[in-house]
Amino acid sequence: MNTPKELRYSEEHEWVKVEDGQVRIGITDFAQSELGDIVFVELPEVGDEVTADEPFGSVESVKTVSELYAPLSGKVVAVNEDLDDSPEFVNESPYEKAWMIVIEPSDLSEMDNLMTAEDYEKMTNEE
Repeated sequence: MNTPKELRYSEEHEWVKVEDGQVRIGITDFAQSELGDIVFVELPEVGDEVTADEPFGSVESVKTVSELYAPLSGKVVAVNEDLDDSPEFVNESPYEKAWMIVIEPSDLSEMDNLMTAEDYEKMTNEE
């Protein structure tokens, strides 16, 4: 399982990367491997507000539909539209090609609630 050390992680299996005051969000390698082949991704629109620990979209695999939970609150400033035509990017490249949204966080201190890579690996090893 690939768990980049520079990212932070939520209990709902989203990853977070801070870039110039904005936050890029996607789902983890562990999550995509548990879900199986991703066939559809539903994401919010630019300008939408997301709230920490609340659903902001969903991913549909051949096995199930799973909600995506916002690890932080903020305003959506970018959406990965490549996933509309290529949802398989989530399986192929969860940290590079398959980022889902970029938000302008309303409270960056919410990052303190997220796990380090080591903590996330411990959690997933227990599941």
